[in-house]
Amino acid sequence: MSELVASPSIFTRDFWVNLANPSSSTLSKSILTFLVIAESLVCFFWIYTLSGLGEGYAFIAAVPYAYLVVSYVSLFLFYRFKRFEYFTFTQLVMLLVMPFFMQWAIGGFAASSGVAIWAILCPVGALMILGTRQSTPWFFLFFFLAIISWVLNNRFASNALPIPTNVKDAFFLMNITGTASILYGVLRYFQGQKERVMASLELEQARSEKLLLNILPAPIAERLKANDMRIADHYDNVTVMFADLINFTQLSEKMTPTQLIELLSQVFLRFDDLAEKYQVEKIKTIGDAYMVISGAPVACDDHAERIAKMALDMHAALKEVSAVNGVDLNMRIGINTGPVVAGVIGSAKFSYDLWGDTVNMASRMESTGILGAIQVSQSTQKALQNTYEFSVRTGVEVKGKGKLDTFILEGQKQLTN
Repeated sequence: MSELVASPSIFTRDFWVNLANPSSSTLSKSILTFLVIAESLVCFFWIYTLSGLGEGYAFIAAVPYAYLVVSYVSLFLFYRFKRFEYFTFTQLVMLLVMPFFMQWAIGGFAASSGVAIWAILCPVGALMILGTRQSTPWFFLFFFLAIISWVLNNRFASNALPIPTNVKDAFFLMNITGTASILYGVLRYFQGQKERVMASLELEQARSEKLLLNILPAPIAERLKANDMRIADHYDNVTVMFADLINFTQLSEKMTPTQLIELLSQVFLRFDDLAEKYQVEKIKTIGDAYMVISGAPVACDDHAERIAKMALDMHAALKEVSAVNGVDLNMRIGINTGPVVAGVIGSAKFSYDLWGDTVNMASRMESTGILGAIQVSQSTQKALQNTYEFSVRTGVEVKGKGKLDTFILEGQKQLTN
């Protein structure tokens, strides 16, 4: 809890600072400050008005005067010892009992124009400062004192000093408009802070969702937000692609870390744009390797064709980045088609990943591929053979598979009239 102020003037100054910049103090401190300042101003009015009626009214005027003394003495003490909770308790007690004492001293409901209505600021303030549970006793105390005032009203009225009609009218106007203005001001400020907090929460939620979408596919993110924490799906037919920059490690030895990251960012940003263009899902980057899938988590029939188009465009994009930066960049690309299991692992740092032989084969297609070429498996070639041209590589040694025939994607077939 931030420090209280040492004097009424500084106390007031801090209130306006808090009002303009709620983050510099707590909302509860600002609300309590507002109530204390407002009640103090009303006390000055009561002291001035009652003192002008003669010496016989000095006892009545002593009630608001005592409030001011106790209020600012407690302010000094609790500021010095930094016990804001004690200051809060003292102020709530004073806000509760002082209006009732005023009403009893003046002579009951009619003579005082119902000045006890000011005591409602106590449970209202407690509600905003302490919360719903701790404010309940303060409301019941207010209700109890109101009943006591009603039961003993005739006794108080019998000891009432004569109050001029114009003073009664002024008190009535002050009691009605004063409490209404203060309550409206406090509630308006409270609502303003609530709206500001809600706007901040909405902004943070938007940022969190944007960050989540940068990590996970949109359908998966929606399932996580719906508390679907065990995501493991099987897909019968998807296409997976791996791309790896060649000799990037050797190239990085000639560059500063900043230059290296900038160059890699340019390459992967171009790849990300292509992934967005062809509606394929980027799974991850591992160093200078790039992995995408088509057909999951959103199934589609043309998954192999989307990956093929993206792979061809990736070579063109890499050449453009190379020309702009004056470096020689090249890569291998491997593609495979088949079934996979896809899901989310982790509970704090989520990761959407793929498992299965299809993924392993796609990785092997990349690692055994040719520099600057797109090597695909037989299953992918079969899916694309009607629309794309291929050349055959025979006897390619693939880890865990032995020697296989693979295919190099050359480009789309030319349409003939």
